[in-house]
Amino acid sequence: MILMSCVWTYWGMAEIYYEGWGLPFLQLLRYLTAAAILIAFSLLAMTWPKIGGTIILITGGTLSFFWTFTAARRGLLSLKWVLNYLVPLGGFAILIGSLLLLENRSQRRQYDLTRSPYRRAAGRRKSLYALAIGIPLLVALSTSIYYYPLIISRQDSGERGACLIQGNGVRLIWAPKGPGWNWEQPWGGYPSWDQIALYGVPPAGWGDKPGFENRHAAAQDMEETCICRYLSADGKTLMDEPQDIWRMPTTDEIVRSLVGEGKNAGCIWNEDSGKADCIRQPNKDTPLWAPDEEPIYYWSADEYDEESAWYVPYTGGVRYGGVIGHIPKGWGNPRHGYRCVREPFPDKEFP
Repeated sequence: MILMSCVWTYWGMAEIYYEGWGLPFLQLLRYLTAAAILIAFSLLAMTWPKIGGTIILITGGTLSFFWTFTAARRGLLSLKWVLNYLVPLGGFAILIGSLLLLENRSQRRQYDLTRSPYRRAAGRRKSLYALAIGIPLLVALSTSIYYYPLIISRQDSGERGACLIQGNGVRLIWAPKGPGWNWEQPWGGYPSWDQIALYGVPPAGWGDKPGFENRHAAAQDMEETCICRYLSADGKTLMDEPQDIWRMPTTDEIVRSLVGEGKNAGCIWNEDSGKADCIRQPNKDTPLWAPDEEPIYYWSADEYDEESAWYVPYTGGVRYGGVIGHIPKGWGNPRHGYRCVREPFPDKEFP
């Protein structure tokens, strides 16, 4: 239980720094919910093994069933998924709950209800309480020491307009704040790859598209009907007809445009490793990112296969986690944003 608490404490603290920094304090606490629940379960199990073991066993079994059902519905269920997710999460909880019930049975046989064994058990519990709380706290502190330098080195000029990012073989104008850059949806998140690609399919907009009820958008749709095609020249207004000025950037273009210390990070995409090889550590800096917004990934114009598309994290997958990976095209959430690009107008801007 202490091991599970430590794993989720590390995950929660890492996510606070990696993707959650800048959100309201109460929203940050949600990243530590799993760790807090596991620590509470640990203390419960150390005090009453039978009650704690039963709760942990039921929780692990319920979550395992739910995760398996969800993975199967999304077409993700495989032996690799079971070994990578189900066994370490739900399976481990089921094992711990079962062992706690065996521990309770052993204690009932061992102790003859005299005061001395209970006094010894109480002393052991106090030591376990200290470990159950103290070790996760040390993990949280160590994680903060590792990740905090990434946060304090982040640069934000406050600019949210169109900007030129050049170097590393790429020279592109990136869209200003508005419909071409992280246009938030009514539900609080950002559009999926499908929504971005199918924006121009009649009726134009984010709504359901006839003919796409049971299939995803394709690379051709991203090229022909994506929202970027409808941006005005200044990138601030959506037009009724395609303007063919803006487009979605490729994965390679996003990687080559990653920034660190306010400058181009000099990154090259290593598709085999899912990471970038960079001159300097990329960060969630302006002018490429909005450090005060939730998106830490940008969708690219590239599809991986019929079901999924590529995205790029602000770290480029270097040191602080994340990978340049692919997820289902239909996923839209507060982490995956987008930003349209265009080539500079000749001799008119950004000399």
